[in-house]
Amino acid sequence: MTDTELKIFLDEKVELYNNPDFIESDPIQIPHAFSIKEDIEIAGFLSAIIAWGNRKMIINNSKKMMELMGNSPYDFIMTHQEYQLERLENFVHRTFNGQDFISFIKAIQNIYSNHNGLEAVFLKNQKENSMQHSIHEFKKIFFEVEHLQRTQKHISDPLNNSAAKRINMFLRWMVRQDKKGVDFGIWKTISPSALSCPLDVHSGNVARKLGLLNRKQNDAKALAELDLQLRKLDPNDPVKYDFALFGLGVFEGFSSD
Repeated sequence: MTDTELKIFLDEKVELYNNPDFIESDPIQIPHAFSIKEDIEIAGFLSAIIAWGNRKMIINNSKKMMELMGNSPYDFIMTHQEYQLERLENFVHRTFNGQDFISFIKAIQNIYSNHNGLEAVFLKNQKENSMQHSIHEFKKIFFEVEHLQRTQKHISDPLNNSAAKRINMFLRWMVRQDKKGVDFGIWKTISPSALSCPLDVHSGNVARKLGLLNRKQNDAKALAELDLQLRKLDPNDPVKYDFALFGLGVFEGFSSD
């Protein structure tokens, strides 16, 4: 495939998958249940953080998280009493448990109380055309509050060679604004051109098969390589191709196997 043919092929796949039908099988449906900006941000963030494993289980457990917060995540985080956190203790999704959940509640509360909210924290440390340094700094701020050491593993650090798939996915949800009805585009201060693709086993395999990625591991170095290629295809909105790579991998079984 020539570069032009590849772009046409991928643009067609973006068109196919970037529409409201995509929502019903994806964790992005969780923040779509809300209308207040802070609720959308928090529901999106928590759903993205547990987005690994079986997709049905991710969606069910994300809904459970919202129910445990009375389906008013921002209000619960900002006004809860200590005793109300006890109901979160039995929550579990893979290795993310109730103690992690409680630490996350306190960390998010600190971000809204002392750092002007999630958007402000991610904007503050953005460098050039990348969010990766910003994610690294976000992790530091996030864990300012008292927490168990084990909880830190649930926020990835790109400067520690992680592809940070879940945070990059969350940023796509908040920042991309194309009026297609899937991504929210409620963060106007960050440019979609700075976003990175949520790199996982599916998107990685498809990218390799299409010649967009050579590196074998799905790590920060692979993400930088993929970023470079996707920015050539569309420098203003490189991460729209997440829809194509993900759709080809998950729905069409198009991979290197």
